[in-house]
Amino acid sequence: MIHPDTELRFISPKIGFGVVATKLIPKGTITWALDKLDRVFSEAELAAFGNLYQEILDTYCYRDHNGNSILCWDHARFVNHSFNSSCITTAYDYELAVRDILPGEQLTDDYGYLNINEPFDAEAEVGSLRSRVMPDDLLRYHGEWDTKLLTAFGNFNKVAQPLSKFLSKETLEKSKLIADGKQKMDSILNCYFDPKK
Repeated sequence: MIHPDTELRFISPKIGFGVVATKLIPKGTITWALDKLDRVFSEAELAAFGNLYQEILDTYCYRDHNGNSILCWDHARFVNHSFNSSCITTAYDYELAVRDILPGEQLTDDYGYLNINEPFDAEAEVGSLRSRVMPDDLLRYHGEWDTKLLTAFGNFNKVAQPLSKFLSKETLEKSKLIADGKQKMDSILNCYFDPKK
């Protein structure tokens, strides 16, 4: 489930569509949460679709730490890549805004933490030395992403959380304790899928 203060907009002919904030989404806000309507495909289920659906699923799915492909049912599947992403996934099946996202600004993810199947080249961006997204980026950059997440968690209990109702009671309580510094945050590295295992 994508944050309610967003909408799908056409960004450009090159990029296509993207998810844009319609109101300020403060740092520390849950911007997306896995919900019961999101579709989870095992590797076997994905393979059974054959080539007809493979390109669509490769474009719109991400892989979890078990190698399952997740297809978001709403416009969350249109969140674009950025090496300086405004959102970062957590080890708890939700994403946080790691900085304030202004009205009219895109919500973005770094596809490097989405367990992609194949590397791909992306637009170079100011503030990043990267120009290629790799399947093992989680192994390389988890420390940097954890630092941003931990800072964002500092605001978790201070901002409105309209998506908190989609979290389990246990996950929400743990998140609040992390925000208060009373529990250690699990690393984003827990999201890594190792295809060799």
